[in-house]
Amino acid sequence: MLGIDIGSSSVRVVDLDQSGNSYVLNGYAIEDLPLGVVSDRTIHDVEAVGKTLEKAIKSARVKATQAAVAVGGSSVITRVVDVIKGVSDADVEVQLQLEADQYIPYPLDEVSIDFARLSTISPNDDTKEEVLLAACRKESIEVRESVLAFVGLTAGVVDLESYAMERAASLLPIVKKASTTIPVAVVDIGSTMLSFNIIFNDHIIYNREQMFGGRQLTEEIQRHYGLTFLDAERAKKKGELPDDYEESVLKGFMDQVSDQIARSLQFFFATGQYTSVDGIVLVGGGARVKQLTSYIQNKLNIPTQTANPFADMKTSSRINASALAQDAPALMIACGLAMRSFD
Repeated sequence: MLGIDIGSSSVRVVDLDQSGNSYVLNGYAIEDLPLGVVSDRTIHDVEAVGKTLEKAIKSARVKATQAAVAVGGSSVITRVVDVIKGVSDADVEVQLQLEADQYIPYPLDEVSIDFARLSTISPNDDTKEEVLLAACRKESIEVRESVLAFVGLTAGVVDLESYAMERAASLLPIVKKASTTIPVAVVDIGSTMLSFNIIFNDHIIYNREQMFGGRQLTEEIQRHYGLTFLDAERAKKKGELPDDYEESVLKGFMDQVSDQIARSLQFFFATGQYTSVDGIVLVGGGARVKQLTSYIQNKLNIPTQTANPFADMKTSSRINASALAQDAPALMIACGLAMRSFD
């Protein structure tokens, strides 16, 4: 399956293969979306997104009939629920359908429900086991299926963004080598959303989202230099900005990102479970801003790096290594989705 991540500003495609116990990157692509066709994880124009996805698949030079896509945000609800230990999946499904209205604030005919056994005994009753209940508004799934159908694909998997991120993070050297007592912060800087995640033992144990992202930098470039939004975005990506850009515009944005991360760390530490993190990993399109990694490290005095889930993978000979290193942080969710092919 292709891993396809539909974000607010771009569509990202990743195609993986497997060689023994390791992965091989066959191809990838990132294609910008027209302004406004996706916002806050909501797809407003299926055809526009479909055409962008078509372009991305052609650019990646990959072929597939199925894809893994992700949903996230307020349309998704997850709960850990106790069920009688040892019962069949069919019986679990019946129980969850009967009890779902306790956990889901939407009419049940408007949601899709799934579950996964966690292989853990309930701490409240040793005759029961824990299962993860996941529910999502059907319209969020159906619109993504429509985008895939536009390019002749079907949805083999509809995953949650957080679990795709968690899966890809397991490939990062800092996460693989992390202390068994101290967690790692993974910060996803998207176009309009900053998602702060704490990962411990390969699982996200804390998440906080803030309405802040790379779009703020584009808008500041637009204001400061009197450009259109599209021209500002283009100049930002190509590095074609005046000499005063770093001091007049970029530094202020990097200060804001650092402050957002510092505030999220304070909220996390206030939970009382941990007082430090092993390091910070930056992911998402905003992580591609030059100097941001070193700036955050110097300001917060915490080891900081940019994510590359492909660092230990073999790659197709047609993939440009330097371009991949630059694009890798933005491909985390798409990579985590592509990994579902090998479950």
